[in-house]
Amino acid sequence: MLITVTDPADPRLAPFMNIRDRDLRQAHGDAFITEGESVLTVFLSEGSRFRPEALLVARNRIDTALAWSPPDDLPIFVAEQGVMDAIVGFPIHRGLLGLGRRAPSPALSTLLADRPRVVVGLVGIANHDNMGGIFRNAAAFGAGAMVLDATSCDPLYRKAIRVSVGGVLRVPFTRLDAGASVASALSGEGYRVLALSPHGTMRLDEVPTDRPLALLLGTEGPGLPNSEMASAETVRIDMAGGFDSLNVATTSGIALYELTRRRIGAC
Repeated sequence: MLITVTDPADPRLAPFMNIRDRDLRQAHGDAFITEGESVLTVFLSEGSRFRPEALLVARNRIDTALAWSPPDDLPIFVAEQGVMDAIVGFPIHRGLLGLGRRAPSPALSTLLADRPRVVVGLVGIANHDNMGGIFRNAAAFGAGAMVLDATSCDPLYRKAIRVSVGGVLRVPFTRLDAGASVASALSGEGYRVLALSPHGTMRLDEVPTDRPLALLLGTEGPGLPNSEMASAETVRIDMAGGFDSLNVATTSGIALYELTRRRIGAC
């Protein structure tokens, strides 16, 4: 449903106005914004866990939006580029925005009801680039779920969604209550919890695959807290020349490739 808009103050466009994430949460609570062709391709696909509520597109991107075959009742607001820039509060070069709504975090037992063979636990991930990169890898290598502690940043932050290339919209996730241990929670669900550490006692390729695996990742620098490490088996990725530092998103990609490859081979 194409709707031409010419007034940046049109009240129907309120969720798209000044789309800084902090302002969006304060004004519209459960709303989130997606941007760019790659992300919206995922957002409008059957694989997305979220349904779009509206699109805002620059007039020169109408053909792109229609190529997704959006539902007939989905509002698609169309604006000239200058009007669109005025709506969002900065030059939006991609010319494609989507509006979604958050859902409540499922209980951990519900998230893991289908017993995905490999899941990811995140502790203290504060950087949205890293959050997006981890979700991108999780989607690429088939991780079945993500479990976040209370201190990790928001996966539905606009930049995290963009960096994930829509992976955040595909991989199921939940966030635990403040003070809850991700390692203990996953161990309680029957998972072998693997804490990545440069000083891990086991090499990544030595991990047994006799039961479902949970890959536990912590923030760069300090890494995982001792309390989380104590409830997990420590695993390392050997590096050349004694170098012991990998970006956490890169680490997730290496580890997920190895673990999912071996799990698939074991089936």
